[in-house]
Amino acid sequence: MKKYILYITLLVGVSTFFLAGCKKAMDLDPNNNLSDADYWQTPDQFKLAANEFYTYLITFNQVLYDLNNGGPHSDIRSDFHLQTSFNPVSSGTNSTLATDANWNTAFTRLRAINYLLDKSASYPAQADIAGYVAEAKFFRAYVYFDLLQQYGGVPIVTKPLSIESGELQAPRNSRDEVVDFIIKDLEEAIPVLPLESSIPAANKGRISRGAANAFLGRVGLYEGTWQKFRSGNSSRYNLLFDKSIASSRSVMQDASYEIFAPSILGDSAQKYMFILENEKSNPAGLGKSANKEYILANRYDFSLRQIGQNVTHTYIGAGVTRKLANLYLCQDGLPVSKSPLFKGYSTTRSEFVNRDNRMRYNMMIDSNYHWDNENPGSRINWLNDAADRANSRGRHDPRVGAGYASQKWGAERRLNDTQEAYDYPVIRLAEVYLNYAEAVFERNGAITDADLDLSLNKVRNRVNKTMPKLSVGFAAANGLDMRNEIRRERGIELYLEGFRLDDLKRWKTAETEMPMNTTGVRWRGTLWERRWHLGTATNPYTPPLALDVEGNLIWESGRQWAERNYLYPIPTQQIQLNSQLTQNPGW
Repeated sequence: MKKYILYITLLVGVSTFFLAGCKKAMDLDPNNNLSDADYWQTPDQFKLAANEFYTYLITFNQVLYDLNNGGPHSDIRSDFHLQTSFNPVSSGTNSTLATDANWNTAFTRLRAINYLLDKSASYPAQADIAGYVAEAKFFRAYVYFDLLQQYGGVPIVTKPLSIESGELQAPRNSRDEVVDFIIKDLEEAIPVLPLESSIPAANKGRISRGAANAFLGRVGLYEGTWQKFRSGNSSRYNLLFDKSIASSRSVMQDASYEIFAPSILGDSAQKYMFILENEKSNPAGLGKSANKEYILANRYDFSLRQIGQNVTHTYIGAGVTRKLANLYLCQDGLPVSKSPLFKGYSTTRSEFVNRDNRMRYNMMIDSNYHWDNENPGSRINWLNDAADRANSRGRHDPRVGAGYASQKWGAERRLNDTQEAYDYPVIRLAEVYLNYAEAVFERNGAITDADLDLSLNKVRNRVNKTMPKLSVGFAAANGLDMRNEIRRERGIELYLEGFRLDDLKRWKTAETEMPMNTTGVRWRGTLWERRWHLGTATNPYTPPLALDVEGNLIWESGRQWAERNYLYPIPTQQIQLNSQLTQNPGW
């Protein structure tokens, strides 16, 4: 029963927090302006207030969907995913908005965080609430990093404001000031937060020292690369890389975390980690406690908190671009353009042969049996035998969209739609390893084999035991660019986890990558041409798609990317309310 306590206290805490706030709320007072003398008197009250902050963690809604164009980190906005309705951010045609829920929500959250911090200052027994103060600082850094990624420099607010506060007319702080503020909050929180190993079972899921260090590693890498590819201030970006390296290394040395690779699952660990719920959700009968890769997760439970989105039906069969498909290496560690193991595109299955095993667990293959959450359609025994296949959804037919399809995040156990309850990995160890490898390379202009073995190769070889490791010698012997190979691993491993568009922005390669046509399978001169006749949109098996010069189906053309697209526009209503706010360049 202990594993459910976090979910219960989180929900009760949020309710208690807002109920307490409503007791004394006046017409002009924010809901979280708690003025009653009965609150903020015990550590448990601070804990209950801090529970609200856990609802701020990114989750499926913001990554797998772009509801009302409100998912700033959604992979739908990237160059790896196909949509039947073209996304305005992805195509570079988005415009300024009068209001922006992402801006409003962030500052509402900051007010709640600052209120707890303000109340904590006068609490007599500081040691008793130190952990909740550290959590608040982590979440303030978390919210400000989200604002930084979207808008760049924004006003820094460190206390709860009233409608008379002069800070409401404050100008934007610089990008450097915001980054330094984020780092300061994290570095103050880290030594106070508990190690994962010392968090009692009843509090599992709360912010650990490892989570804060991992997040600092992410922040340092993000801003370090943003600065490196835009400015000549090497002392600034190298300092950020150093922080990223040191913070990531501390997590990598923590025995509480390990890559999810149970031997009983073999290569399929890549599939079942993302849909791990209980013993009925995977062939090994494992529960969530077997997953030590998730350093910080947005936690769900079938009985207490379901995801509430139809994740399985949305993402089994969702469109994938050729760009992603071509990123997967062959089993000799070489890209398709160099490997003698690559079988080409002549059939609908040939390009999947001898490839990185992550390809067949992230993507669907023509004529393979597949399962989802339907009845029939879900797994019976995971043996892929006659009984299992008889209850499957049948063989995959890829003649829809542009031919490539995803299967990541698709459940295989019987569930009603929207009832999935696997956790969302806010931070996982694989990302930390990749952050470390990239930060080391960008800091030094090179990376040693020892550092690659400590980091990137652990991710690559999780499900590719016989694939050669990436090494300095291997890259040189085969004409591979080390930076590109590090970025390749990131694109493959973190696909559909909300990183791709932000990565292109910080690398300043979005101007090259995003305007490219999004394409699908090689149609001309292959088995596709005989099986899938181009025609009208009324028949899903005859899409009216054009072909590029290589004979690949073109899904979307005319995409664009201007310099202004590297940041989202400040909502114009906020500029009207605060004349000191300036708009981002180009908007």
